[in-house]
Amino acid sequence: QPHTGRLALYLLGLRATCPPASPQRSLVTWLKYYLEEDWTGSRRHGHPLTSYYQYGLGVLALCVHHKRVRTEVIRRLLTAQHHGKLGHGGNTVDTEAVVALAFTCLERRRLVGTGLAAELRAAAHGASKSMAKAQGPDGIIGNIYSTPWALQVFLATGVCQTEPAFGQAMAALLENLEAFGTAATMAQVLPVLHGHSYLDIASMHCREELDTLTPMDMEPLTEVPGNKMVRLVVECPLPWCYELRLYDRPVPVPAAASLLDVLGAAAALEPHEFKFHTQDTPQGPFLTQVLGLEARQEKRNYWQLLTAPNTPLQMGIADYRPQDGETLILRLSEW
Repeated sequence: QPHTGRLALYLLGLRATCPPASPQRSLVTWLKYYLEEDWTGSRRHGHPLTSYYQYGLGVLALCVHHKRVRTEVIRRLLTAQHHGKLGHGGNTVDTEAVVALAFTCLERRRLVGTGLAAELRAAAHGASKSMAKAQGPDGIIGNIYSTPWALQVFLATGVCQTEPAFGQAMAALLENLEAFGTAATMAQVLPVLHGHSYLDIASMHCREELDTLTPMDMEPLTEVPGNKMVRLVVECPLPWCYELRLYDRPVPVPAAASLLDVLGAAAALEPHEFKFHTQDTPQGPFLTQVLGLEARQEKRNYWQLLTAPNTPLQMGIADYRPQDGETLILRLSEW
């Protein structure tokens, strides 16, 4: 499967570090190749082999490196947005945001003709309005990890001064900074905290950049003594299952255990009954299979994480640390 998203993120990071030479030239060529491979293998389904999120990242990275993108590639994203096909793990905000940033970059860098530029501008502003409507009462847009992406779109499209959702989302972000503990999530939130988006990488004046990077001594996490009991529930509604509740057990774990630790403890307690699988992503492990039931993008379903009775979690399985006595629900859901 093409490594579209991973290579795109690497190229964005490489550009931001102001490399002295041009080691990225061959990597840019590889990214162009991946964009074609990503689509060619899936013409029958009408979407990329990876996801529109990764595909949009690829177009954004090429634009940031001042490389032209074939009109057909851009049209694929425009068509997907127009027909509401931008789905990603049950949450479309991050995918819509990445695509909107790519559109804004192509239009701003004048890498497309006048007519197409107008379409891209309208599509990006449409995505911005859609994200504002998707904002919850807590200020979060989509989930806490999608919120920096939405804020980048507000900044890139220039609506941050007039859009009330911007200030509310920024306040929510500042209240939840502890959620951003991985390199990938930090990379999404840091530009926003400084009033920038990934588009600003394209216009950096590298000769003015000072080498101020210094190693940071990381203090180990403090051990939390004692244990806690977490109730783990697995739900599978129709049409996938005839029985809604497939698993319901209390699971004893150390006091500092994450949701991922809870899943591991459940598997250790009942290795023949409780099984799960995860997939590594830049944002951390992503839950893909529970009790033999696999969530797949082509089936438009995913494993939703909730705390009882019905509150979606704003963190991933490796970051969320449940309280003693809390009930966690893994629910196979449709997006």
